[in-house]
Amino acid sequence: MIAQLFSSGHAADVILGVLAIEAAWLHLARRWSLAAIAGLLGPAALIVLGLRAALTGADWWWIALPLAASLPLHLMDLRGRLKG
Repeated sequence: MIAQLFSSGHAADVILGVLAIEAAWLHLARRWSLAAIAGLLGPAALIVLGLRAALTGADWWWIALPLAASLPLHLMDLRGRLKG
């Protein structure tokens, strides 16, 4: 059962769901801007997408692409934190 959760990629789907709930909470309850949420949770979501690709046996570039795309969002978040 647990092995199937990971081999199907659904473990990553659960994590993405939790990240989506966190994003909604930050936006609705804490009034965070969408840019701030994207900077904070975007890199994590992209890394989890890369994990999902790896778990399901996708080609290497499906793993590398979201990992590489997470860097600009991470840098955006860092820039915002250093300014504030």
